[in-house]
Amino acid sequence: MISQSALLKVMSDAARKAARGLNRDFGELAELQVAKKAPADFVSAADLKAEQVLFEALTKARPGYGFLAEERGMIDGTDKTHTWIVDPLDGTTNFLHAIPHFAINIALQREGVIVAALTHNPVTNETFWAEKGKGCYLNDHRLRVAARTRLDEAVLATGIPFLGHGQHAKFLKELHQVSQRVAGVRRFGSAALDLAWVAAGRYDGYWERDLKPWDIAAGVLMITEAGGKITSADGDDDVLAAGSVCCGNLDIHPLLLARLQAAK
Repeated sequence: MISQSALLKVMSDAARKAARGLNRDFGELAELQVAKKAPADFVSAADLKAEQVLFEALTKARPGYGFLAEERGMIDGTDKTHTWIVDPLDGTTNFLHAIPHFAINIALQREGVIVAALTHNPVTNETFWAEKGKGCYLNDHRLRVAARTRLDEAVLATGIPFLGHGQHAKFLKELHQVSQRVAGVRRFGSAALDLAWVAAGRYDGYWERDLKPWDIAAGVLMITEAGGKITSADGDDDVLAAGSVCCGNLDIHPLLLARLQAAK
């Protein structure tokens, strides 16, 4: 049995507290209060409630830490070396359609480096977590990226640009380069879980553009701690600044990146 550190326990307890509210609201489609942030971009009362729960729990446990979250933006703390990066509900569109594939995403950044990460799916009760230098886990099981080395044996995940977001033509070029060379491409609608599933070896790789730090901060650490490689979709190391990802094991990552480069 793997025991979490005090820091990870703080993150896990906060996520599970927020998850209780999401589970209560999940499936109650007629009762959900939803607002539109932008074309095809929605926020529900459930998002806002979950974010408030996380904000209160994390700031109580670690007073002074900064807080960057999807709905409230950046809140500076008195401790300038630490920042929580939080998405209270990654996969909002799935949630609003009663599709049980969404997650709470929490990462802690220390002096610009992600040192702890947690992704929790309230419906399946799966908690993916990692701490820098200590490995990546699903609940109490150690995770490693998949061992496949060939694209024609690989199943990859991606995200498809939707109304008002991303470059559709660019994505179609990339999909053309990738899909004819792999065993399959999946699009499940949660970047947080896509990254966690690569770390767990369920997917062999994943790429997507037009992402935000709270979508990917936790997954960046999980991939590396599970033995994988993650860069931006253009090969840059600063994934959070780039806002895109390309990841897989040490064999699949360069093969996938080469296909993305070929799509330019």
